[in-house]
Parts: sequence; C-alpha cells; structure tokens
Amino acid sequence: MVATADSLDAEAAALGSGTTLAYAPAMAHAPDDSALMLRYQDGDVGAFEILYRRHKDPVYRYLLRMSGHPDAADDVFQDVWGKIIKARHNYRPTAKFTTFLYRVAHNCFIDHVRRNRRHAQTTEFRPELVSDDGESLELTTERQLARQRLAEALGTLPEEQRDAFLLREEGGLNVDQIAAVTGCNRETAKSRLRYAVAKLRAAIDEPAETS
Repeated sequence: MVATADSLDAEAAALGSGTTLAYAPAMAHAPDDSALMLRYQDGDVGAFEILYRRHKDPVYRYLLRMSGHPDAADDVFQDVWGKIIKARHNYRPTAKFTTFLYRVAHNCFIDHVRRNRRHAQTTEFRPELVSDDGESLELTTERQLARQRLAEALGTLPEEQRDAFLLREEGGLNVDQIAAVTGCNRETAKSRLRYAVAKLRAAIDEPAETS
C-alpha cells in the first residue's frame, strides 16, 4: 500500500475524530486469522499457508519501509515467520492475530537494529517502483515522484513515528493495537501517529523544486 494525499487526509481526520480506519478489506466467508492459527496449531499446514499468503506482502513492506534495505527486510522477514511457526504451540487468541503478528515483526526488527548498530547510519529509503498497465507516462511519473517524496519523508521521521505510521498503513492496526505492539500507552501511540501523518502529508504536498 502506498500512502497518498487523500489517504493521509483521511488518516488525519480519523485521528481527530477518534474514528478507526480499516485499510484491509473484509474477506467474506474466509476463516479469520486466529481460527487459521488454531488450525495450524492442530497440525493443519494448509491453514498456515493461507495465513502466510494473506499477510506476507504487508509484513514485508512494513519491514522494507522500516529498514530501507531489501537485504535487511529479507533477513527479518524470514526471522518473523520462523518465530510465528515456533510460537504455534503456545499461541492463544487473546488479541487480534495481526497484533500478535506485528508485535513479532516489530520485535524482530528492533533485534536486528541492535545486532547491526551501523543500520541507522546506512539506511537509504527507496521508493517502490510500480507502474500500472495503460497508465500515461505523465501519471506514472507523477506517482513515482510522490513515492519518492514519501520514501524520503519516511527516512526523516524518528523511528517511533515511522513505526506507528507503517503499523497503521501496512498492518491496518488501530491506535490501541499500535500501542500494544510498540509497548507504549495509547496517547503516546496516537501522538506518534499524528505527528507522522502531518509530516508525511506536508512532504507529499511540497512542490517540486524548479531550476
């Protein structure tokens, strides 16, 4: 998912009103995540495969946009799913599965940073290069510039604010879930998200420099 000016406007409005945005569309007639994890706990490998396919892309994007390094994202991504597999025997659906999943992802990323102290000094945020078939060159260029500004702006955010924003943007977590994942109180999570949205909104709206 790529944040746009409209989505950031909606995010800011939701934070102001207390409304929770749902980024992930509901999957009609599909088993919920916790049910799938419990089935996997009982030996249903197919249930895990459904869970993995459902969440692998947003989890990877979260890690990539947190780290700015594909190699780091790949390493942490493997670690995350390895821990999910190991945790299946002790899994209890006391919270939404995505809260559990992104807590694991958040902790794995923090562990990676601690193991690689040079990470913070070498992070380079790169935009995702995506184009749509049939899209005009002008629109494709405009989208790429917006992605570039967003990637650069993400790189300037304090890690806590970037984390809060990406947990919302990629994981679809609400403020309470972000607080649970990051180990802070609700007001702190809300404040981090509000500041991140404001800074990113300003970056996307910033006009390109002309010579």
